[in-house]
Amino acid sequence: MTTTHIVKSQLIDGKLTPAETTFPSHNPATGALLGHAPDATTADAETAIAAARRAFDTTDWSTNRELRLRCLRRLRTALDEHREELRELTIAEAGAPRRLTHGPQLDEPIGLVTYYADLLESYEFTEDLGDKESRGQRHHRWVEKEPAGVVAAILPYNFPNQLALAKLAPALAAGCTVVLKGAPQTPLTTLALGELIAEHTDIPPGVVNVLSSSRAEVGEVLTTHPDVDLVTFTGATATGSRIMAAASVSVKRVFLELGGKSAMIVLEDADFTKAAMFAAFTICSHSGQGCALTSRLLVPRAHHDRIVQLVAAGMERVRVGDPSDPKTAMGPLISEQQRDKVDAMVRRAVEAGATLVRGGRRIDPGWFYEPTLLAGVDPDSEIAQEEVFGPVLAVIPYDDEDDAVRIANHSRYGLSGAVHSADDERAIRLARRIRTGTFSINGGNYFSPDVPFGGYKQSGIGRESGRSGFEEFLEEKALARVVLPEEAAS
Repeated sequence: MTTTHIVKSQLIDGKLTPAETTFPSHNPATGALLGHAPDATTADAETAIAAARRAFDTTDWSTNRELRLRCLRRLRTALDEHREELRELTIAEAGAPRRLTHGPQLDEPIGLVTYYADLLESYEFTEDLGDKESRGQRHHRWVEKEPAGVVAAILPYNFPNQLALAKLAPALAAGCTVVLKGAPQTPLTTLALGELIAEHTDIPPGVVNVLSSSRAEVGEVLTTHPDVDLVTFTGATATGSRIMAAASVSVKRVFLELGGKSAMIVLEDADFTKAAMFAAFTICSHSGQGCALTSRLLVPRAHHDRIVQLVAAGMERVRVGDPSDPKTAMGPLISEQQRDKVDAMVRRAVEAGATLVRGGRRIDPGWFYEPTLLAGVDPDSEIAQEEVFGPVLAVIPYDDEDDAVRIANHSRYGLSGAVHSADDERAIRLARRIRTGTFSINGGNYFSPDVPFGGYKQSGIGRESGRSGFEEFLEEKALARVVLPEEAAS
C-alpha cells in the first residue's frame, strides 16, 4: 500500500461510497499530505443510520447467532490477510511507532474479534429463574438478553484500530448494527476497516456503516437521532459530557470512555531505578497520547531528587524519531495544534513554579515534542489536574502513604493508576484505596481483550472489552408465565 495520496470511500448500506467533498489527512511524522477522506454530511449520517435501522429491524442479524459468528470469524481472517497494509497505514497516519503496532495499536486489537466470536459461541442469552408461588398460582420466570439496537460509535485519533474493534466486535457479536465514525485526524485507518468489511466479509448491508467527517454536526446527528439506541464514545471528557446531555433528550443509553490523569505511586521500599524507568517509558508510549497513561508520578519527598534524576536518565534512553523505524520508541504528536497545546501547558507549569528538568521543546520536521519531565509539581496545579495528552510527566512529592493516596485520588478523573513496592501485599492494599477503574501493581499489565477497561468519576461510564464490554450492548428482558395445573402435576 502506498503511503501518499490515499483516497478512501465511506461504507454506507453495504456500498463503498465516495463523498462529494473530501478533507486531508497528514502524516504527523513529516507534516506531508497523506491522503483524502470523504467529508460526510448530515445527510450521509442520516442515510447510514437508516441503513443500520433497517438491517436491525427487518433482517435476522439480531437473532441469527450462527450468521454473526460466521461473519466475525471471516472479519478476523480479513484482518489477518491485510494486517501489514493496516500496519503501514496506522504508522503513517497515527504516527504510531512500528513496535507499538505489534501490540495495542494493531495486533492485540485484532485479537478482540476472536475473543468476542468465542464469547458469542458460548454465551447464554437466557437465564432461568425458576418458579415462584404468587396469588395462588405458580409462575415461571426467566430473563432474555437482547441486542440494544442501532449503535453510534465515535472514535478518537490515538488508537484507531483498538478503539474501532473494541466497539465494533462486541456490538456485532451482541446482534447490534453500527454506524462507526472515525476521528478526523485518522480517518483513513478507520475507512480501511470499512473497506475490508465491504470487500472481504459476508456482513450484510447496513449492519456496519463507516463514516469520516470533519463536521461537528455529523457527530451531533449520531448522538441525537431518534433511530440510534446507544451511543459509545471515546474521547475528551468535555465532549463526552456534551454527548451525554444531547443523548438525555431521548434517554439514549451512553457508554463513555473519557479522560484520565492517572498517578503512579512509588513507595519508599520500591526499586527506584526500575520504577523510574517504567515511569519514563510509560509516559512516552505513543507520545503520551493515551488516556490511561500515568502522567503523574508520586514519590516520597525524601527521595524526590534522586528519583527525578533516575527518570530523567530513563527519558534520555527513549529513542524519538521516524515511527516506521523498528528501533523508534516514540513518534510524533498527532498534529501541530496538539503540539502547541502541550507546549503551552508545559510553559504555564514552569510559570506556576514547576521545575523543568528536561525536554519542553519542539522537534522538527513533523510534530514531535521532546520527552518532558517536570519536578516539584503542586498537586493542585493545572499540569497535575488537567489531561495533557503529550509526553509530559509531572513529579509530585508526598509525605506518607496516606498523603500519596489523597493526592492520587485528588482528581476529577479515575481511569487508571499504578504502584511500585517491594511488598506485593502492601501494594495491593494501596491499590484498593485508589478510585480508578484499572490499576497496575509492580508493572502488571491489565490491558487484554478479556479484561474490562473503563473508569470512575469523569473518566466515563461503562466498560470496554471483556464480558462487561459485550454486555454493554445488550438489553435485559424479564418474562414470566403462569404454570398450568397439569404442568405442575407432571
